[in-house]
Amino acid sequence: MGPERELFWKIGPGWLFYALAALAVGLLLVGTAAHLQLWMKSSLKGKVAFSREALKQTLSDVFLGLRVLKGEVAAGIMHALIFWGFLVLTIGTAILLVHEHLSSFLVGTSHLAFEVAMEIGGLILLGGILWALVRRYVQRVPRLERRLEDALVPLWLLVVVGSGFILEGIRLASQKPEWANWSFVGAWAAGFISPGIAESSYPYLWWGHALLSLGFVAVIPFTKLFHILGAPAAYYLHHSSEVSIKASLFSRDLAQAPVNEDEVAPETGEAALDFAETPLNLADIAFYDACMRCGRCVQVCPSAGAGEAFAPRDFIQATIRALWKEHSRVGDIRLFTKDQVIDPKVPWHCTTCAACLEVCPVYGAAFEAVSKKRTTLILEGTGVPDLMNQTLERLFNYENPWVSSKREKAAWTKDLDIPALTKDGKEVDFCYFVGCTTSIDARTQAIAKSFSSILKHAGVSFGVLGEKEPCCGDIARVVGEVGLFEEKKMNCLDLFSRYDIKEVVTSSPHCFHAFLNEYPEKNFGVRHYSLVLKELIGQGRIRFKTNGKRTAVTYHDPCYLGRHNRIFEEPREVIRSIPGIQLVEMDHHGADSLCCGAGGGRMWQGKELDGEARMSEIRVREARATGAELLITACPLCLIMLEDALKTLGFEKELRAMDLNELVLSSLELAGNNLM
Repeated sequence: MGPERELFWKIGPGWLFYALAALAVGLLLVGTAAHLQLWMKSSLKGKVAFSREALKQTLSDVFLGLRVLKGEVAAGIMHALIFWGFLVLTIGTAILLVHEHLSSFLVGTSHLAFEVAMEIGGLILLGGILWALVRRYVQRVPRLERRLEDALVPLWLLVVVGSGFILEGIRLASQKPEWANWSFVGAWAAGFISPGIAESSYPYLWWGHALLSLGFVAVIPFTKLFHILGAPAAYYLHHSSEVSIKASLFSRDLAQAPVNEDEVAPETGEAALDFAETPLNLADIAFYDACMRCGRCVQVCPSAGAGEAFAPRDFIQATIRALWKEHSRVGDIRLFTKDQVIDPKVPWHCTTCAACLEVCPVYGAAFEAVSKKRTTLILEGTGVPDLMNQTLERLFNYENPWVSSKREKAAWTKDLDIPALTKDGKEVDFCYFVGCTTSIDARTQAIAKSFSSILKHAGVSFGVLGEKEPCCGDIARVVGEVGLFEEKKMNCLDLFSRYDIKEVVTSSPHCFHAFLNEYPEKNFGVRHYSLVLKELIGQGRIRFKTNGKRTAVTYHDPCYLGRHNRIFEEPREVIRSIPGIQLVEMDHHGADSLCCGAGGGRMWQGKELDGEARMSEIRVREARATGAELLITACPLCLIMLEDALKTLGFEKELRAMDLNELVLSSLELAGNNLM
């Protein structure tokens, strides 16, 4: 007889094992059903249609693990070892059952190949588990938590794998088959075990290994291991266009969110955050439930990095905990969880910079969860910063968050011969949408003046709306005042229609983002000015004279231009096209850029958000470390924050902040001179 294996050697009838296996699978299914029921009850009702492209991308995410590898190669490799090792052993177990009950095909060469594959799979899994434990408890990677569950889960799996190798060694030591060396780890272990002890101890160890393995399967939905099932679902729902909720529908649904005005935090006496109040789409809740608390979001969060009282991971965990308590009849079925009471001020720390989405292995946008919570707080009128309330009042009454006057929006055009759009005027290439900050703030008015001068230099026909220019409403959107955002959106759409505006160019990345992504009903095109500058340079309509001096500059990526809309290279191409300019990158740039701290409505909030450091100062220090003379950005809010940080740090003589338009214009006007 050739090489083969008897499944229940010295165990006897396998009915007890199958009964226990059925119990384990039953617990797995019941727990999974509880998760799915939670998803259905706490999410907006919608149909999840099959999408071949979404399935293709999901399979790529699951089996290639590129999302986990992104930016964290060590963690990605560790995850791959655990995933592939676990997958090989799971498939191997299924093959054994098929061999035992359906077709006895693991005989001879196929059995030897099976033994080798199982040994390799076990070693891969063992390596991944040990690496995970070393990272968490020896290297003590800062972003990783060290709760009881974080130790128990990998140690349990480690014991399962280790006992499997020992069990194989005991079997080989007792049976002494000629082909034992094909099961090379087991054969090595067999060398330490006497045949007599092996044969007598085998049944006990077999049952111990079986119970540990079945128990591991049973607890999957009741621990962080649910990630095994939740992550693929989160991948699919993220990729599926059928479950994506458009911004307008999202706003209407949130405007009708139920409110709980009476809940009080038992420990602080302050209004507690009932995180379960706001309707979520299915992709949201799948992400919350699939979160493994890996901490990547905390590691890149600018608020957490500045030592403020906000961490995306904690916010998401509080959200899913509250959803379980509200929508599950038996409460939270997950073990090792705890109640979290978060101060209502916490959601206002988020800059909505999207750094969390950039790094989350399951495409989790924690900042969107924050925006939804802000909507509830706005509706309740609880926990909203006083300055934010004043800002929203000005926005409602005067079409801007800065001053109590609509006329201020046209003040920057005085004596500049800036063409104004009229209903019956001549056709222009585009409407230059200046934006609230650029048209009103004294410093950032230079952006509008510089861009207008460049357009005139290039012979571009354009027009502005002046004091008739409305607010795009993005400020209201990011702080959760969705009703006000809808009103501002309709104002813009109505005005653009009356003036027959077909093309819009914006100063602010925030206006650009709102028009591009949050105006599904629009019938106009939209570009950020950096794209226009690149086009004009490419067309030869902007030419730079040679500058004899070399000036080192570094570029700060605005979050809403970069991460939100993937415009990274175009501003850099503009910078590189200027003679005498040397672009040097900061440690954090592109998709990994740091936030200036103004986004998410923080520009219009008070000092109550201060942490151990200011985000803008952290960014300026990094810019200074490059040795650059100029710090360039392409956002009015970023310019304000960076210049203010330069002043407070006393770096003004070493480093100067400029807008991209100012850099381009100075190169045209001061050709041959030092840009400083």
